[in-house]
Amino acid sequence: MIKNFNYINNNNLFNSCFLVIILNLISKKSFYDREKSSPFECGFDPKTSARLPFSLHFFLIAIIFLIFDVEITLLLPMIMTLKMSNMMNYSIILITFITILLWGLYHEWNQGALNWVN
Repeated sequence: MIKNFNYINNNNLFNSCFLVIILNLISKKSFYDREKSSPFECGFDPKTSARLPFSLHFFLIAIIFLIFDVEITLLLPMIMTLKMSNMMNYSIILITFITILLWGLYHEWNQGALNWVN
């Protein structure tokens, strides 16, 4: 006779995870110490902010790179499906995808987001 112990195993797994989370919340130190959270600069009070200035332009270039990189990553597997698909449908999808990619590039170029020096 075959017994189904799947429910018991899932329940034990859930209970174990729940117990670990609860024990972690109970055992951690949760007091706030102002001295330990302040920046330390050789015993002196910091003269300036501990945060470094971050270029918003560099951040926008990085986001644009990530977006185009994901689009290219989505485009590359289409080469593998070339033999399995209808050539007309494949061409329409490929041209549409590349048109959207080029339209995004034109928009970023037109907005001046790709000009590093203003």
